[in-house]
Amino acid sequence: MDLLAGYSLFQLALLVAGLALTGVVAGILAGLLGVGGGIVIVPVLYHVFSGLGIDEAVRMHLAVGTSLATIVATSMRSIRAHHQKGAVDTALLRQLAPSIILGVLLGSLIAGGVNGGALMLVFASVALIVAIHMAFGRETWRIADQFPAGVTRAAIGAFIGLISVLMGIGGGTLGVPILNLYNIPIHRAVGTATGFGLIIAVPGTLAMMLNGWGAPGLPPFSLGYVNLIGFALIVPTTILAAPWGAKIAHAISRPALRRAFAAFLALTSLRMFFDLM
Repeated sequence: MDLLAGYSLFQLALLVAGLALTGVVAGILAGLLGVGGGIVIVPVLYHVFSGLGIDEAVRMHLAVGTSLATIVATSMRSIRAHHQKGAVDTALLRQLAPSIILGVLLGSLIAGGVNGGALMLVFASVALIVAIHMAFGRETWRIADQFPAGVTRAAIGAFIGLISVLMGIGGGTLGVPILNLYNIPIHRAVGTATGFGLIIAVPGTLAMMLNGWGAPGLPPFSLGYVNLIGFALIVPTTILAAPWGAKIAHAISRPALRRAFAAFLALTSLRMFFDLM
């Protein structure tokens, strides 16, 4: 089948431009706030795909799958950088990895069996919670003085894996605040959570490819629910733009940045809730 069937050169140009812009926006915000790109990439991709008229039945799945694929590449770069600074708790990462993978596999099964509206509901709900935490949370808040062991530890790992793969995000958005609440210093929490991203994204990407294989309505150059044009454009532009965001961050107060990003997430969440009505 011709991959370009039904698409004009103008539509393809719009797709390329929209995906490149997605990477730039994600990179700048990641550099500004230290957040994983997925929490930005998924909603921006969703709106880009909406504007391009991509079938509503595959739109959200495609945004989630493509985001997970980009995280495979960007998380490898991030975890190497954090590991060199000694900010990755490798022992905790090894202990949590099996339960995170279990959560990813369960989440992938769920993602393959639900419609785009269900994925939107998960993303919108969690994004709103994250927005509230960004706006009003404090890095000094604690649940306990140390990370739990046994069943509780496994449950936390599975929760992070399941929700992250359903949202198309790495481990940072959920992992950093959770680790910090258990008295893990913020820099070590950020470094360790980059490892979550790789553990989540590799099986999650493969699952989204298989789940969407042969699905009708996919745009050109898609392997299941992963768009290769999106992957090829978002990864380099995100890496390119992240230092720009880091430079801007030095000129703006961190509390103001957190509130601005919280507003972005809240508006994105509300827009998705509106689309679901």
